[in-house]
Amino acid sequence: MGHRFSTFFLVLTVLGLGLTSMAQEGEVLPEESEFKDPKTRIWYNTYGIIRISNRLYWDAQTHFRFEETENTPFIGQIGQVYNRHAIGYIYSKYINFSLGGVLRVNFNTNEDSDDRNVVPEWRIWHQYQFAQPVYSAMIYHRLRIEHRWSQGFEENSEYIFRNRWRYMFRVKVPLNSNKLEPGTLYVSPEAELIMQSGKAVVGSVMEDLRITTTLGYIINPRLKVAGGLMYSQGQTLENAGVFKQNWTMRFHVYFSPDIRKVKNKLPAIHFTD
Repeated sequence: MGHRFSTFFLVLTVLGLGLTSMAQEGEVLPEESEFKDPKTRIWYNTYGIIRISNRLYWDAQTHFRFEETENTPFIGQIGQVYNRHAIGYIYSKYINFSLGGVLRVNFNTNEDSDDRNVVPEWRIWHQYQFAQPVYSAMIYHRLRIEHRWSQGFEENSEYIFRNRWRYMFRVKVPLNSNKLEPGTLYVSPEAELIMQSGKAVVGSVMEDLRITTTLGYIINPRLKVAGGLMYSQGQTLENAGVFKQNWTMRFHVYFSPDIRKVKNKLPAIHFTD
């Protein structure tokens, strides 16, 4: 399975590099790639996995994302608020799928702008996650596809439609235990490639490449916390030769309540005999 995902990741990368070279007629590309100065951001995220039956769960996520501005450096001001929800299906202990929607509220952080301060963005997303134990660690492959409708802050700005194609590779390694259990401190490096497509996307197919390292702690089976640092870069939608960069501090709370009846929480007896 790992070989298949590595091949898929390579195909996405080659496809992105090939399409990037196909600039729209009339678009002026720089002679060399240009990188904007990095921005600092802070994200506060909650992730809820709420069991509603033996196979189904509610994936409830809320994200508060801040970014620096000229007058508010480092921590900055609120840039986006995410409400991401889905119904998930547990195929097996190591495989799950989910389908849902997103309401992202975008805030105008340009302090010199006279345009609107807030605009909504809508998304439909579906996700396919595969886990694989390796010694005491866990490896995760995540495929997420998003269909998004976004608009600018200008008055009467029209919505544009884009697809996002995301692949993430993550590893969780326990530091003070032989397995991921309550009381365990763990480190979790991850890499995610986000590609995009649509009529508005000409050469800027690589929206984001994210490299993250996170330190987490498992409080109990229903609750864990984590924090880390992410570096990311990606092509701007306006010009494929110009790249944006970000340094982001990320803080997470993961909770997983179980609202099933008590009898349904008990393990099945002789289920596989």
